Amino acid sequence: MFREMRRKDRALAEAQVWEVLEKGEYGILASYGADGFPYAVPYSYAVLDGKIYLHCTAEESHCKDNLRYAPQVCFTVVGETEVLPARFSTRYESVVVFGTAREILDPARKNAALMALVDKYSPEYQKEGLEYAVSAASVTSVIEITPLHMTGKARKSR
Repeated sequence: MFREMRRKDRALAEAQVWEVLEKGEYGILASYGADGFPYAVPYSYAVLDGKIYLHCTAEESHCKDNLRYAPQVCFTVVGETEVLPARFSTRYESVVVFGTAREILDPARKNAALMALVDKYSPEYQKEGLEYAVSAASVTSVIEITPLHMTGKARKSR
């Protein structure tokens, strides 16, 4: 079902894939809807218990419409990069995750995911983060991505 990676010499081991995912700043969630068009948008995200969590508005949105239509998604993270002008190349690391996505409705799981985001992006503001998560609960949705297939690739040499 999933195509083999062409440059296997640049493939990352599973532990390295998770490392890139855990330290990445943002990822691009790609979905598609009833109109047949792809939709890709960047999100802040966190990894928790082998799943990927991102937050978005609780209001209706293009992304949420698409996920109801087709829960299959692709989530891409680009880690560290460096353009190598003299080599006409780039040093990089990236991960592509194929999986299914759904909105989390359970308040406890939603709160845990939001706190994972606080832990990742604002670790020195735990108390304030918890207060914010509670106060914004009614206007915030959490999307959970369950990975089905992941690949990672890197060019580490200069």
